[in-house]
Amino acid sequence: MMGQNQSDPLKKGVQRRVLWGAVFLMATSAIGPAFLTQTTEFTSQFLASFAFAILASIIIDIGAQLNIWRVLVVSGKRGQDVANMVFPGLGYLVAALIVLGGIAFNIGNVAGAGLGINVLFGISPEAGAVITGVIAIIIFTVKSAEKVLDILIPILGIVMITMVGYVMITTNPPVGEAVVRSVFPEDYAALVLPVVTLVGGTVGGYITFAGAHRMIDHGIRGRDALPLVTRAANFGILTTGVMRVLLFLAVLGVVSAGYTLDEGNPAASVFQIALGNVGYKIFGVVLWSAAISSVIGSAYTSVSFIRSFHPQLEKYYKWLIIGFIAFSTIVFAIVGEPVTLLIVAGALNGLILPLTLGSVLLASRKKSIVGDYRHPDWMLIFGIVAVVVTLVAGFLSLQGIADLWQ
Repeated sequence: MMGQNQSDPLKKGVQRRVLWGAVFLMATSAIGPAFLTQTTEFTSQFLASFAFAILASIIIDIGAQLNIWRVLVVSGKRGQDVANMVFPGLGYLVAALIVLGGIAFNIGNVAGAGLGINVLFGISPEAGAVITGVIAIIIFTVKSAEKVLDILIPILGIVMITMVGYVMITTNPPVGEAVVRSVFPEDYAALVLPVVTLVGGTVGGYITFAGAHRMIDHGIRGRDALPLVTRAANFGILTTGVMRVLLFLAVLGVVSAGYTLDEGNPAASVFQIALGNVGYKIFGVVLWSAAISSVIGSAYTSVSFIRSFHPQLEKYYKWLIIGFIAFSTIVFAIVGEPVTLLIVAGALNGLILPLTLGSVLLASRKKSIVGDYRHPDWMLIFGIVAVVVTLVAGFLSLQGIADLWQ
């Protein structure tokens, strides 16, 4: 029980480590290579008005995370098991979509890690990807992998936030204008797609479940855990939001000064314009940190969606994670980044959250799942809004694929 744990200083210390481990696992899973490019491109397109999309997406993200983290932890069950209890077979569908999408996106994460090492040391992206894959695999082979994960992921998150924050300060962005535009953008309608895209990228697919599954794996479950879980969910989204805001302001400072970003690598050019070659190396550190943390988060969470289906999967789940990382790394090293696969995975990603969040919202009203826990109505409304937004995201993604293949 959480009440008992809180009275024990040692247990309280472990709880703190688990809390921040879960927070940063979720946050750094969202902050991948695509996050950096996406934020940069939207900022250069919408300038200060993009602040509105960031603020709106953070509010929606909090609604989605609070619903999922609280209901899962109260039930003590992972997302796929809750989905199966709501509608038999749904959990298997969700697990299949998340694992397939996770593999595809992990290939992109590995590619980003390879590029990060290429920026830092000049070796080929393929070799950098293999080095990163080996490092990630080693983490899961050590005896205290769980503890290493809870310590390493927050460190990587702090490194990214600190470095991007430093670059942001040097670009001297128009903060006042950004604050005003966060409420009064120049064109509300034009920002609908960016809001939908940010929500899908921050809480789509496996990302929403990364922190909640991590806490359940640590045995943190039940109603007594709700205060801790609520803090973790909020901190996770706010951490991602802080990183997004800092990167947004860094880019805004550069483009507001009249510089043109490199279309081939817009995020890297922001850092290079701000601080020259030193800035370019800082970008390498940020990119690699974002990529390896996303590699770990994607592998860990994707496997968590199948490990409860059979005792043998539970017993050997670490080897499944290692295989997941190895497969993603080998595919990139041999084949390269399969663009079509990533596009299809993006469309599936947009459809996963409505399924999973929808099942969680239904589960919040089932006593057979949550017992006598009463889920707050305002959270339910927040969740419904997130479902609608991500349904739109899924539709737009599928429409984009149809246009691409015509």
